[in-house]
Amino acid sequence: MKKKFIQAACMALILFCSCKKSFLEQSNPDAIAIPQFFSSETDVLLALNGAYNLMRNNNALGEESDLYTDQRSDDTGTNDNQSNAGEPFQFNNFSLLSTNSYLYKHWSAMYAVIAQCNLILANINTVTFTDSLRGQYAAETKFLRALILFHLTRKWGDIPMSTVPLTSLAQINDSTYRVKQDLVYDQIIQDLTVAAHSGLPIVQSAANRGHASQQAADYLLGQVYLTRFASLDNGNSGTAPNADLDSANLYLTNCYNERTFTNLSSIKYTDNFNVATKASCPELIWQIVFVQGDPTYHSSIAADWQAQGEFVNTKKVVSGVGNNVTHDLVNEYEVSDPRGAWNMTYDTFATIKDYYISKFRDTSSLAGVNGYGGNDFPMMRYADVILMLAEVNMYLGNTAQAVQYLDIVRTRSGLPTYENSSTSDVSYMAKFPTLKLAILHERRSELAFEHHRLYDLLRFFSINDLVTYIQSKNQANWGLAQIANFGTKDEYYPIPYNETILNPTKMYQNPGY
Repeated sequence: MKKKFIQAACMALILFCSCKKSFLEQSNPDAIAIPQFFSSETDVLLALNGAYNLMRNNNALGEESDLYTDQRSDDTGTNDNQSNAGEPFQFNNFSLLSTNSYLYKHWSAMYAVIAQCNLILANINTVTFTDSLRGQYAAETKFLRALILFHLTRKWGDIPMSTVPLTSLAQINDSTYRVKQDLVYDQIIQDLTVAAHSGLPIVQSAANRGHASQQAADYLLGQVYLTRFASLDNGNSGTAPNADLDSANLYLTNCYNERTFTNLSSIKYTDNFNVATKASCPELIWQIVFVQGDPTYHSSIAADWQAQGEFVNTKKVVSGVGNNVTHDLVNEYEVSDPRGAWNMTYDTFATIKDYYISKFRDTSSLAGVNGYGGNDFPMMRYADVILMLAEVNMYLGNTAQAVQYLDIVRTRSGLPTYENSSTSDVSYMAKFPTLKLAILHERRSELAFEHHRLYDLLRFFSINDLVTYIQSKNQANWGLAQIANFGTKDEYYPIPYNETILNPTKMYQNPGY
């Protein structure tokens, strides 16, 4: 039972020992002992590519990791509680058990990334470098470790945390305990501060697309500070120290100033998802890269999320219901908002007659009838930065500036300004009576299915207010999942059973499970 960290480290080592220079490419040579493996800067790059590969796994943060985010929110859900769909259904039904195998896969996949990062950082200084790559590779590794820790602590709260490789049972035993969340945030910020001041390229070259950049480090550091502020503030400005908020404003503004375009309106919304523009769209800060038409390294999201009888996403013939969309989300889109028509499509097939996600599409001949799509998955983009700046300025009391940022995104979509909508549109005023709810609405409309919604809800509301918000929704717009199941326990996931039995005292379970 106490082998989980060793197993994760071994998985990571096997992966990075088999990676070629591109983290999209792998081979399968015999394993090499760690001290012998790290002998050149190329070996460090192979190990780093291995960490990216682990991160992009769908059990970690890959394109189809929505089970752990969007399906835990009010946007999507597995609308089937039978047979092998039973465990996925627990996520959006808010009936998650600590024995859920998908939950444990997610936990294990995330810790495998951390184990990989720890191995790299423990060995990077033993290698001779000929230029400044050591600092760049270390910065990218710390960026990835911080990213995973950020996802882990937002989902589980207090978590086990080690920053060194665990290579003995004694080390594993000593590290099998949950670290308080504030200390986890301290480590995240420490790693990201190094990454943000390490001289990473502001924008990665075409050859390194998919690797972290200065833009990505500033984005993530700003988001982390904003999230920590909100967790202290419980969603009410003025009651928490503003140091985190000031830092969020600083790094998000840095990121915004590092953009290579002038106006967001000069970039089509769909350019972020169009396979023909994915490599050149300046709004994209960081993305998971796929290879169109490649049997192994293609994107599957377009085909997997398309519904039967439809060919909007892909030329592949599919027989499922696609990826469900709640009618709660369908109804939130403003009538004149073109993003709704792009992001969701109504399937008229006789046995379905419902909406599915159509945001990610590749109907090219290269993707073909096998659905070997070329979609890159956007992890960070500038519309998100702009809306976080609106949020930050709202909390700072800079209402006019917050509205200006909000209107940048609304204008790109051809929508009326916030002032016009909030004073002249009765439906808009009724649904979003405050600036805070208007920003949350804009984030939902703009970033749907990009795995942000769960975290937005947890950031915008205290858990008690979130229970009220969710339970006030119409069950008829939700599907089979029961809104009434949502409660204060759902602020966090349960610690997987396989982890709590390692040390029931130090690996204590979250309340309500």
